[in-house]
Order: sequence, then C-alpha cells, then structure tokens
Amino acid sequence: MVTTADPWEVIADTPEEAENLRLRSDLMIAIEQAIRSHGWSQKQAAKHLSITAPRMNDLLRGKIDKFSLDALVNLGAKLDLHLRITHVA
Repeated sequence: MVTTADPWEVIADTPEEAENLRLRSDLMIAIEQAIRSHGWSQKQAAKHLSITAPRMNDLLRGKIDKFSLDALVNLGAKLDLHLRITHVA
C-alpha cells in the first residue's frame, strides 16, 4: 500500500490534475488571506474584485471546482498577488 501526504494526488486522476488542484487551492487560500488582511466583507471584496457576491461566497467557501486556474490568477492579480514558478529537481 502506497501512502501520500498530498490529498490532491489521492483524488486526482493524473499528476497534472493534482498539480492544477494544488495551485488552485494555494491561490484560493492566498486570495482569502489577502481579503481578510484588507478587512473587507464579502460584499466589499466582491466589488473590489469585480465579481458577484455569490461567486465571492463560492471562493471563500473553498469551492475549488467552480474556479479555473486562470480565473484565480486574474483575481489574485487584482489583489497584487504574484506567482513564481520554481523547478524542484
């Protein structure tokens, strides 16, 4: 029996899908932290990010299946979050 500490590898069908889920999860957490650091309500955050209140609610409730990586990158950019790619050998 092989065990892994990465839940994304358990639920994903491929390593690529696991990485996509991992990145989306990390971005959702960073976006939520940025919103909290601004002290915004969900309504204020939705306005600042130009999304609807229900969409903001989905994001803050961690509904990862409702957000593409591209959409999360765009939301993060509006909060001045910047991604860096690193190569792990």
